[in-house]
Amino acid sequence: MTLTYNSAAMQQRTSGLKKRLRLAIEFAVMAPSGHNAQPWKFHIVRDGVELFADRTRALHVVDPTDRELTISCGAALYQLRLALNCDALATLVHILPDPARPDLLAKLRISGPHTPGEEELEQFRAISQRRTNRKPFDTKPVPASIFDEWYLDSKSENCWLQLIDEFTQKHLIADLVIEGDRIQGSDKAFRRELAKWVHANRSTRRDGMPGYAHGVGNIASYLGPLLVRTFDWGEGQAAKDKQLAEGSPLLAILGTEEDTPAAWIACGQALAKLLLLGTARGLSASFLNQPIEVSSLRPQLGEYCDNEGFPQILLRWGYGREVQPTPRRAIEDVLI
Repeated sequence: MTLTYNSAAMQQRTSGLKKRLRLAIEFAVMAPSGHNAQPWKFHIVRDGVELFADRTRALHVVDPTDRELTISCGAALYQLRLALNCDALATLVHILPDPARPDLLAKLRISGPHTPGEEELEQFRAISQRRTNRKPFDTKPVPASIFDEWYLDSKSENCWLQLIDEFTQKHLIADLVIEGDRIQGSDKAFRRELAKWVHANRSTRRDGMPGYAHGVGNIASYLGPLLVRTFDWGEGQAAKDKQLAEGSPLLAILGTEEDTPAAWIACGQALAKLLLLGTARGLSASFLNQPIEVSSLRPQLGEYCDNEGFPQILLRWGYGREVQPTPRRAIEDVLI
């Protein structure tokens, strides 16, 4: 039998794959990011997707090394993988494939067919439901049945996880959070940077944080950028975050053995797994990263961890009321 090259059939297959890759990117961009800056770009190639850091969206004050930016891109990478796996496509990922192109964080290639497992499908269904919930949580404990799954998901990405549900330890960590609030709130450069990403509820922007994300009503939200930029709000935020940290039934520290871009990407992928599994089980989460963002506090947070290495993310977990999603950029804006 003679095999012949059918260019029309090949074009049709390529076109169909590109549509599936584009759809998967729409799920990838639902990942969380600092200030909802969405610091990623995607390039669809013949047999996969390239993920780039969009450093025009970097947060130079709060994240001077692009650590959190890279973690966010790692979370987007996992959601891209997950969406493709649940579309019956197997993937191979090469992290930081070209030292001469540091913005190219990952190359993902379609490697064949895939049959998604129930855990993958459970996580995938949670992508569109996941929110960062900054409201107080119910005191109902987080069920210990999910802990082992979280530990395994973290380990699968070469990360470690510390879970804290004892009040004395939560109080000690809350003290670091509120000290971080005071330091950041008194920093004019930090406030100016944050204010650029805060906007009114009725804004047409598709990035950043609308007032409702922080519980601010429509009228008051118009004043948000001015208030954030002008006044030292550190003490007020510290009081709120103390209640949130101590009142949440569970705190979680996600960390890595190394503090490198590759480790940050791994952390982002683990973070996405934790958030999606928690969401699927009816849990809410939000970030309390101040003790990691303030460099002088990060080693102190590390002292409360049983693992060697570097704390990367501090989360609080619990059962919360439903909140609105934050906006996302159009798919055309993240493709190159």
